[in-house]
Amino acid sequence: MRERLGYGITYDVLVKDLEIGGREAFLLGIDGFVDTQVMNQVAMFLLSTEREEIAPLSAGRVERRRLGFIETERTPDFDRAVELVLAGQIALFLEGLEEAILIDARSYPERQVGEPDQEKVVRGPRDGFVETLVRNTALLRRRLRDPSFRAEIFPVGRRSRTDVALVYLADLASPRILENVRRRLHRIEVDGLPMAEKSLEEFLTAEKKWWNPFPVVRYTERPDVAAVHLLEGHVVILVDTSPVAMILPASFFHHIQHAEEFHQDVAVGVLFRLARYLALLLAWVGTPLWLALALGREALPEPWRVIGPRQPSAVPLMWQFLIGEGVVELIRMALIHTPTGLTTAMGVIGAVLLGQLAVQVGLFSAEAVLYVTLSALGFFAIPSPEMASAIRLCRLVYLVAAGVGGFTGLGVAFLFTLLLLFLTDSFGLPYLWPLWPPHLPALAHMLFRQPVPAVKRRLPFFRQKDPTRISRD
Repeated sequence: MRERLGYGITYDVLVKDLEIGGREAFLLGIDGFVDTQVMNQVAMFLLSTEREEIAPLSAGRVERRRLGFIETERTPDFDRAVELVLAGQIALFLEGLEEAILIDARSYPERQVGEPDQEKVVRGPRDGFVETLVRNTALLRRRLRDPSFRAEIFPVGRRSRTDVALVYLADLASPRILENVRRRLHRIEVDGLPMAEKSLEEFLTAEKKWWNPFPVVRYTERPDVAAVHLLEGHVVILVDTSPVAMILPASFFHHIQHAEEFHQDVAVGVLFRLARYLALLLAWVGTPLWLALALGREALPEPWRVIGPRQPSAVPLMWQFLIGEGVVELIRMALIHTPTGLTTAMGVIGAVLLGQLAVQVGLFSAEAVLYVTLSALGFFAIPSPEMASAIRLCRLVYLVAAGVGGFTGLGVAFLFTLLLLFLTDSFGLPYLWPLWPPHLPALAHMLFRQPVPAVKRRLPFFRQKDPTRISRD
């Protein structure tokens, strides 16, 4: 054991030699992972053991009579013992026993539970997931005190052995989806998951084409959002070291919902959701549509010919939008890396000075700057960063198509995107469900925020005409 873990070379391997009932023994743990106070108490109690108390010698007798700690287990497997020690448990090895006794006294470094920056609400809970798996499971179970709550553990990665929890409600989750996810988790072969949930997603969705930008899983850092999806029959995946929960399956419409809509009055929530869909359309086709109209202004009816720049500029219109998109992306990345105290100044420089100077020197038209700004606002109004990035990529393709082929090019690009959406599925759930296959009650629930009493008992999505039967997996 000492040779395997590098005792004497690496400083954080703790070994405490003991004599228990006249037999040599030692405790083994990793500093920073184990609660050293528990380790000291266990050692002191074991040192007071008499030979008669553990005779005849067996691991079960030692565990029952001399270890009052609740979470213990035994294993005769050397590699299993190494894995559990590296996961933070304390191992007891006693001369004459062919089993190691593992004591789960883990105490991982963790930050305090706080509100996620990405999914803030005006009113509502302020707790969010953290980087510790046990804490995240407790946040979910606190909201769902249901006997059917299940959290299966899968160690993933030959070297990292990262704990991945598959969380679901046994009487609501689709057995087909659960078996599908279990199979994909078991067949993952990789050294580790350095990027946690994102690395795992690429294995779970390996059948999705790399050039398809639309996300087929939804991420959230809010336990209340994850709990709502569990009640709808979805599956939640938690990865140790990550404060993000993965929800699957997820359709296109799941990525547009936000917790703020459910923490406001019904009418306000409906308004917020409709405004979010409007922002989605603006971010998706706003600038490409205006570009196609401006370039084909001569063919438009007389009232529509006001569309287009008022004054000529040095840069062609299509390139104005493409450069504007690049500048917005640069500003976004700069704000991420800028210290918090300077973000306001950086935003003013990017949003005001650059745009104003570009118009004054004649490089850009004022209309182009205006519509690039509006599309950027629509981008930031989309709750899911993954969906927002997919929409931005589509918008760039649409801008090139509209600049080269006008309305025809834009129409072809948009039809290709619709075809891609129709052919995409998320673990068997059609991506455009409940729009296609059509299910009007579920579609109304997606488009409009409904009163909670109207949804007293949530009907799992897979029982609503079972959309997962269309799976191509």
